[in-house]
Amino acid sequence: MSKIKVATIWLDGCSGCHMSFLDMDERIIELAQHMDIVYSPYVDAKDFPENVDLTIVEGALSTDHDLKIIKTIRQNSKKILALGDCAITGNISAMKNLVGTDAVLEKGYFDLADFNKGKYPSKIVPKLLDKVIPLNEAVDIDFFVPGCPTPADAIYEVLKGVIEGVEVDVSKYTRFGL
Repeated sequence: MSKIKVATIWLDGCSGCHMSFLDMDERIIELAQHMDIVYSPYVDAKDFPENVDLTIVEGALSTDHDLKIIKTIRQNSKKILALGDCAITGNISAMKNLVGTDAVLEKGYFDLADFNKGKYPSKIVPKLLDKVIPLNEAVDIDFFVPGCPTPADAIYEVLKGVIEGVEVDVSKYTRFGL
């Protein structure tokens, strides 16, 4: 049996769901017998590969860079799993929507800045979108696994289900919010 190619990425999120991925502990070794991680913060790949079987995406979309990446992921992935509440609803990242992009830039890059004070560091920081959005507002998503962060048991069961080709009900492992 050939291994499935899996990619992971976090966008506008805290990386808590990736920490939960690592919290699968020895179960990662079991899963590794059936999948190869081809792109991730865990590996040194620089460019998103083609023909990925499953991409696990943590975090919301808040910049033009995030939007570009999620479209590349959709083009190069057979399936996408939205991991965690930020990817599914925007969650904490979307709190920026309450005050607007200008207020965020003003506070983050002007009021609190010691470097480049008074001007947006556009050569370093991607352009913020008008509002933070969940993944499914930009591309089609195949799987949704909630949690803040998503529990390791839910991640394990879903990945095992993908490998075995069966649908998994994660409601007994997780819920929205803490």
